[in-house]
Amino acid sequence: MDSPFLLRKGVIREVIPENENTKRFLIEVEEFPPFKPGQFNMLYVYGQGEVPISISSMRRDLVEHTVRLVGEVTEDLFSMKEGDVIGVRGPYGSHFPLELFRGFDLVLVAGGLGLADIKPVVEYVVERREDYSRVYLLVGAKNPAGLLYRERYGEWMGKGIDLLLTVDRPEGSWEGHVGVVTDLFEFVDVDPQKTVGMMCGPEVMMYFTVRKFLEIGVEESRTFLSMERHMKCAVGTCGHCQFGYTFVCKDGPVFSYARIKPIFGVKEL
Repeated sequence: MDSPFLLRKGVIREVIPENENTKRFLIEVEEFPPFKPGQFNMLYVYGQGEVPISISSMRRDLVEHTVRLVGEVTEDLFSMKEGDVIGVRGPYGSHFPLELFRGFDLVLVAGGLGLADIKPVVEYVVERREDYSRVYLLVGAKNPAGLLYRERYGEWMGKGIDLLLTVDRPEGSWEGHVGVVTDLFEFVDVDPQKTVGMMCGPEVMMYFTVRKFLEIGVEESRTFLSMERHMKCAVGTCGHCQFGYTFVCKDGPVFSYARIKPIFGVKEL
């Protein structure tokens, strides 16, 4: 077996700007192993350091990461261009267990950059659309510019994904829904006994989204969250990402709500 610290050579093949502070990097990686929706990689910028970034597509030819400009490592990453070399190690962590819920309705909820984690879920489902019943994708952003992957929306809807969008602040020509992402639940029609919820976004958003799932009758064990904590080693040894009795890098980042219920929403934990 490969060492969990194995650093593979990655060559940036395409850089796609999403908005003023978000870019997609499509990277060719030597012998990159299979991965599942919800897992992440550590991207190493030589001479600077590394940062944990979710894998934001199920495509296998190039490994896609969606990166927001938030610190020194991402600042250096943003200056890189096609043909530049980067280190990649992974994939790490748990995944959204879609394989366990064939025949179920799915409600996928994403806030802001959280759609980067949910996009591979959508792609997985689109490839196996006949395996699932109704599929809703609820997406919220601060403003229209924060809505990622817009070029994919038509394709997803054409494959039977019920896509609902909302923004906190309408700008420009926006004529869609205005409000928080949980407002979109009023348009969701599912059988709660045969429904799975999956989400990623700011923790406060997920807190209220969990409440919505419980209100409509979805079981805690069928409600899944992708959590974020400051990860360093990615294998559960350094302790930076400890979250109560778990390590997000090793036990997560995807958890069922039943697993983390006692600690979810506790301040400063």
